[in-house]
Amino acid sequence: MAVPPGMAQSSPGQYPSALWGSGMIRSELVQMLSTDNPELSAREIEQIVDTFFEQITFRLVANGRVELRGFGAFSTREREARVGRNPRTGETVDVQAKRVPYFKPGKEMRVRLNMS
Repeated sequence: MAVPPGMAQSSPGQYPSALWGSGMIRSELVQMLSTDNPELSAREIEQIVDTFFEQITFRLVANGRVELRGFGAFSTREREARVGRNPRTGETVDVQAKRVPYFKPGKEMRVRLNMS
């Protein structure tokens, strides 16, 4: 298995198996960062993670873009208004135009994902 970004020195045995090959939740990310950075408290790491995600969100709300070299770029895309269908009833519904978040992986991430 390829090593996830930022974990080149780490091994799967260093972290709970749930973190390798499955989804990850915020508390698991904080736990992993705490393991890699014992000099920081869990509270400090939580603040860093919160700030990181808040800043990405603020930039996207301002119609900006966030590029993290080697990882990827976050931006938004416009979705036009359309007529949708309620899956329960089959009834047609109007779906308003909206902006949605979009992530484009960087070259290094694409290469790592396709290593076999």
